[in-house]
Amino acid sequence: MVGSTIEIDLEALRHNFAQVRNLVGQSSSILAVVKSDAYGHGMVEVARELEVQGVEYLGVSTSSEGITLRKNGLKTPILILLGVEKDEFSEIIQHRLTPVLYRSDIASEISSAALAAKTQLPVHLKIDTGMGRLGVPYVEAAKFFELIRSLEGIRVEGLLSHFASADEHDKSFSSLQLERFRQVLTQAESAGLDFRYTHIANSAGVIDLPDSYLQLVRSGLMLYGAPPSQELHRPVSLKPVMTLKTRVLQVKEVDAGSPIGYGCTYVTTRPSRIATLPIGYDDGYDRLLSNKGVVLVRNCRAPVVGRISMCLTTVDVTEVPDVQVDDEVVLLGRQGDQEITADEIAALIGTINYEIFCNLGGNRKKQFLNSPVK
Repeated sequence: MVGSTIEIDLEALRHNFAQVRNLVGQSSSILAVVKSDAYGHGMVEVARELEVQGVEYLGVSTSSEGITLRKNGLKTPILILLGVEKDEFSEIIQHRLTPVLYRSDIASEISSAALAAKTQLPVHLKIDTGMGRLGVPYVEAAKFFELIRSLEGIRVEGLLSHFASADEHDKSFSSLQLERFRQVLTQAESAGLDFRYTHIANSAGVIDLPDSYLQLVRSGLMLYGAPPSQELHRPVSLKPVMTLKTRVLQVKEVDAGSPIGYGCTYVTTRPSRIATLPIGYDDGYDRLLSNKGVVLVRNCRAPVVGRISMCLTTVDVTEVPDVQVDDEVVLLGRQGDQEITADEIAALIGTINYEIFCNLGGNRKKQFLNSPVK
């Protein structure tokens, strides 16, 4: 069949979740970040598998993602990491979602909406300890806590912040953020707030900063089998979860001096064999990989030559014996004893492995391998 295939190995996901559990032990609960279609890995299926494995919380970006999980039968608590807007209050309450709060107006109005619905809504409060994105600035936290304490329609369940540079070798700023977070926690307790969950550790924190293990840790990228960076101190055994495969659509012999692809950006320097693959930037295989990328075919590495098109990519298989139409080609993942990682692809185009996963996964149809026998 023409086209590419995304394979998601659920056994690898289970392995990676077990690594998180082994690192943090039983004293910290785990929130699995499944936002953005689980970083391209398939949000619903990944969440279902992690629920079976006993994950205590799921983290999504938006209420629509949380509603999708609820409509697909997920029972685990779900945290809306980006917070909510006013027109989402009723659905948040209906689907038992837990919003992150960092704006006074939203906090007051969602409390009123919960009271009108004759319920009390669990919420987590976000404090900016140095990331500079979302969150109440830590120097303004005490004032925010006084407001929150007066709101009867919400039940404060959690307090969180986010590391800005835990994935870097130098942990000094992360240590400063953690110190600020602990100071804010003391202020919250003085204001009469009690939290079931406090959390600041992301995947890099889980791997490298055991002092940041509080009542909850938020594991994201490491669940999908990739390290947050190459600067981490502690090695962790992770298994890649995503594989991208396609098949050879055509093989042709060309003379030396033959241009390949749009713009003739590659010209053969010898008689060559060129394999055309039915995959391109519409499939998330970045156009910046033109004349840079590498694929695996017949357990050999073959270079991408010429510009990547919307739906087609050409590779030079002159050095790969006996390549035939319909041969399997791996663009991300393992074939035999060879492997192409998201980090390798990211390094070629100056980005990060997160973006590679999101672009390749891209809410496309996926094959889920190694589902547990029911």
